[in-house]
Amino acid sequence: METINERAGTLPARNMPVTSSNITWVEGKIAPEERVRLLRQEAATIWLTGLSGSGKSTLAFEIEKQLIMHGHVAYALDGDNMRHGLNRDLGFSPRDRTENIRRIAEVARLFNNAGVFVVTAFISPYRADRAAARDIIGADRFIETHLAAGMEICERRDPKGLYKKARAGEISDFTGVSAPYEAPENPSLAIDTGLLGVEESVTAILRAVRPRFRGI
Repeated sequence: METINERAGTLPARNMPVTSSNITWVEGKIAPEERVRLLRQEAATIWLTGLSGSGKSTLAFEIEKQLIMHGHVAYALDGDNMRHGLNRDLGFSPRDRTENIRRIAEVARLFNNAGVFVVTAFISPYRADRAAARDIIGADRFIETHLAAGMEICERRDPKGLYKKARAGEISDFTGVSAPYEAPENPSLAIDTGLLGVEESVTAILRAVRPRFRGI
C-alpha cells in the first residue's frame, strides 16, 4: 500500500535543472502526514483545461466555494488573475504560454505541499505543457479535467468578447482561432460543459476528489 509520503511527497520529479549550482533543497520539519491530519484532506490540483468560454473560471471559483463550505482548504488560480501579478511579464506566444504554465504548476505544487486543494483555470492549450505541469505537481496530485465544450458553443458564449476580437484580427495567438488547442488524450475527467450546467459539472468534479477527504 502506498504511504502518504509516496503519494504526496515534498519533491515530485522535476524536468528542469536549476540555473545555479550553489543551492540545495532544504526539507522542512513537517511531514505530509501531519498536514493531512491537521487539514483532514490529501491535497491535489484540479487542473481545468479547455477553450475560452468553456467555463473554467466559473467552475474553478464554484469548486473553491463548495470545498470551503464543506470544511476544506482550497484556492482557485485563475489565468487572468495570475497575469495581473506573477505572470504580468508574459504574452501569448508558445514560449510565453509554456512559461506561464510552468510558473502556475510551481505555485500549485507549493499550495499542495502546504496541504491546500488547488483549482486552476487555464486554457493550457499544449499537451507538452500540461505534461510538464503534471511532472512538477506530481502525477498522483494532478487531476487533469478537460472542459470539452465545442468551439461553436464557446464562441457563441464569448463572455469576454475575445472570439469577436480574434476574428477581427485584433487579438493574435488566440487559441482556437489563430493558435492551436491540443485536447487531452486521456484526462482524469472529461466534462462537456456545453451539455452540463455548473451544478452538475461541479458535482462530477467533487465526486472525483472526495476520496481525498479525511474525517469530514
